[in-house]
Amino acid sequence: MSTTEYVAQLTEKHHKIEEKIHSEMLHPSSDHVHITELKREKLRLKEKIEELSSDLTSN
Repeated sequence: MSTTEYVAQLTEKHHKIEEKIHSEMLHPSSDHVHITELKREKLRLKEKIEELSSDLTSN
């Protein structure tokens, strides 16, 4: 798998987590701890995507 394909997969996962966060927040009985965990995972993905993207542009 190329780095470009990997970045695309990570981006898709990032979007899915974003949708899941939004969905969770709509429920009145949402689990705030779970939402925080999802947000952390989303941030980790974003950082990894940025890191890999900068590696692609610097090569």
